[in-house]
Amino acid sequence: MELKPDFAFTPLPAIERPLRFSSVHTPDNQLGLLAGLKGTWSGAGFNVIWRPNSTPGQDRFLELNLTEETLRFEEIPGPIPNRGLLQSDINMFGLWYLQTISDANVKENGTPAGLHLEPGIWATVPQTDHPQEVPTVVRMASIPHGTTVLAQGVAFQSPEGPSIQDINITPFEIGNPAKLITTFPEPNLATPSQFRTGPDGLVGIDQAIVNNPNLVLKRALEGKTIKNTVVLDVSSDTSTPVFGGGLANTAFLQGSPNEGPNAQAALVKATFWIETVAGAIADGPDLHQLQYTQQVLLNFNGLSWPHITVATLRGSAQFTVRQGDTLSAIAQQFYGDGSEPFWRTIYNANIAVIGPDPNVLASGQQLSIPT
Repeated sequence: MELKPDFAFTPLPAIERPLRFSSVHTPDNQLGLLAGLKGTWSGAGFNVIWRPNSTPGQDRFLELNLTEETLRFEEIPGPIPNRGLLQSDINMFGLWYLQTISDANVKENGTPAGLHLEPGIWATVPQTDHPQEVPTVVRMASIPHGTTVLAQGVAFQSPEGPSIQDINITPFEIGNPAKLITTFPEPNLATPSQFRTGPDGLVGIDQAIVNNPNLVLKRALEGKTIKNTVVLDVSSDTSTPVFGGGLANTAFLQGSPNEGPNAQAALVKATFWIETVAGAIADGPDLHQLQYTQQVLLNFNGLSWPHITVATLRGSAQFTVRQGDTLSAIAQQFYGDGSEPFWRTIYNANIAVIGPDPNVLASGQQLSIPT
C-alpha cells in the first residue's frame, strides 16, 4: 500500500488561522507526539479472544495466540481539512498505517498463520470550541472481520517508563462490569478443554499471562532503562476519555434484532507507549520501542467477552548494502556517529546476515537498522 509520490492534501480554500495543537506541535513537526510512530515496527505479543461457538450446549471457545507482528506508519502529506459550521474550519495531520499479526506457533504451509490485518489512520486534532475539547488524537481503523473503529483520546509524554495496569479476561454481564462470570473452566490451563486452543498452539503460553495479558508487556521491559515515554490513550467510548468515537459492525456481527448478536464489537480501548530505550551498548544510540495493550469487548449471549491484544515492537529501518559501504558509514548516516558503539549496534542486530567479520559487507545484503 503506497501513496502516489505527488499526492498531498491541499485544503481549498486554505485554512490560514492559527490552530491550538499540543505544545510539541511545530511547523517542523506537524504530527506532534504522533511523530514518534513513523517507521516500521516489528516484534512479538499475545492475543486472547473469547470466540462465539455454535455447538449446542457450549457458547464459547477461548483462543490463545503468541503472535508475530509488523506495524508500519507513513506520514500523510499535507494538512487534512475539516470544515466546520459551529466554528471555523480546522486542519488535522496524520499517518496511515498497516498492521499484520500472525500466530507464532501455528503454521500454514510453513509460514505463521495470519490472524489480523488492519489498515488505518492516526491523526492529531487541534483544540476545538464546538465541542469544547483539548488537543486530541484519533485512530481510525478498518477490521476485516466486520468492524470499523473510531477511537479518540489524549496524548502526553513522561520522563519515566510506562504505567502498565493489570488486566483480566473475565467476561461479565452486558452493561454490568461488576457482575463477573468466574465459573468458566477454559482459562485454567490445567483443566483439559476441547473449547480452548490445542496444545500445539499453547507452546510458550503460561497461566500467568492468561490471567493477566499485560504481564507480557511488563516482562518485555525487564532489564531495560526507559528514558522517555509518549502515551497515546484512545477509546471508542463516545464520552471517555473525550467526546467522540464509536464502532460500526456488519449485519452478521450485529445478528438478528430479535435474537441478539453473533459477536458484536461494543467497545475498543487501547493504550500505546512509544518508549525511548537506553541502548544495550554503553555510549551507543538510544533505541525506540512501541508497546500497546488493547481491549475489545465482544457482546454475545448476554455477556461482554474481553478480546485482549498486547505487543512489544522495536523500531527499525531497512538498508540495502552497496559496493564500498561500511558499518561506520551506515552508522554515521542513521545515527550521526560512526564510532564503534554505534556501528556495533547495527552489527549486533545483523550478525546472521553479515557473518563473523564486521568489516566485510557484501553488496545487496539487506540490513535491519535499529532506530
